[in-house]
Amino acid sequence: MLNTDISNIGMFVSDKNLFPIIDKVLNGERLSFEDGIKLFESNDILTIGSLANYVNEKKNGKYAYFVINRQLNPTNVCVLDCKFCAFATIDKNDPKAYEMNYEEILSKVSYAVKEGATEVHIVGGLHPDWKFEDYLNIVSTIKENFPNIHIKAFTAVEIDYFSKLSGLDYGEVLQRLKDAGLGSLPGGGAEIFSSEVRRIIAPKKIGWKKYLEIHKIAHRLGLHSTTTMLYGHVESYRDRVDHILKIREAQDETGGFTCFIPLAYQPENNDLNLREHTTGIDDLKTIAISRLLLDNFQHIKAYWVMVGEKIAQVGLNFGADDIDGTVIEEKIAHFAGAKSPTQQQKEKLIRLIKEAGKIPVERDTLYNPIRIYDK
Repeated sequence: MLNTDISNIGMFVSDKNLFPIIDKVLNGERLSFEDGIKLFESNDILTIGSLANYVNEKKNGKYAYFVINRQLNPTNVCVLDCKFCAFATIDKNDPKAYEMNYEEILSKVSYAVKEGATEVHIVGGLHPDWKFEDYLNIVSTIKENFPNIHIKAFTAVEIDYFSKLSGLDYGEVLQRLKDAGLGSLPGGGAEIFSSEVRRIIAPKKIGWKKYLEIHKIAHRLGLHSTTTMLYGHVESYRDRVDHILKIREAQDETGGFTCFIPLAYQPENNDLNLREHTTGIDDLKTIAISRLLLDNFQHIKAYWVMVGEKIAQVGLNFGADDIDGTVIEEKIAHFAGAKSPTQQQKEKLIRLIKEAGKIPVERDTLYNPIRIYDK
């Protein structure tokens, strides 16, 4: 049976340790923690990629998604001091510190809308002088001026900060943001769930339990969200698998995550003293294993901003079905040394997807198709 099934998906297996995992995948069985470790430790990248592509095409066919969007970072002044972050500054008098006013924010959103954007993605610093109402007003001001734009805003870390600022619990904070026009939450702030690793890279950030609690509350309020994993720094394979399976468990409970996004660590201009970028093999392996372990996720993203256009394109044959979007004026990854462009043209994304042998689908934030480019 095994050889027949393998031939059906065109695999040549060089790592015999993967045979039990292949059986599980082809039989639709859930993979275990130990399976995840075996996959990360294997050098049989083509088998892993073929398996992931097989799973992805069972879920999504040949479709690969992108969105016309822009990123908006209202301020880079932040009370946290994360070692891996090159974007934020703790000192508001730092020459690189900035704060956007409403006019600047609306100007950037207006430009994006003229470019066809359906989504604005807002993340930024935890400013020591801003009140919860300041962040709330950013959402309401954008929604009042651009009622058709989907606002994906504020990570779980920011929601926790707003709760402390306002004295409101997480549910109340999220409900007020939703009433103001919030459409969904981004998945940033997850980093790696391991407490030991977080003490090294982001000691002041909330832990994994609060991160998942906030997302679960958002899901129960009818707000979807994405979720992420930052890999390629001081974590181990065990940390990665543990992180992914904790997310899988949360998805079993609420079903509210739309997409999982592996984020490759960017090593420049920060205090971690790690100077090596992730390798292409590690990027592709992480995308593929995410697809194999997260059987309850519909979508896995190959985020071109972090891994570059070429790896993202290949990632569409390693389990990913989403390449993100135009991401106008991305700052956070590029401050840390990302080599990709700061934005991407729609036509280029369509070409990248088609050359990967997939069918481009322009989507909205919640994966509703806007246009399928199947000619």
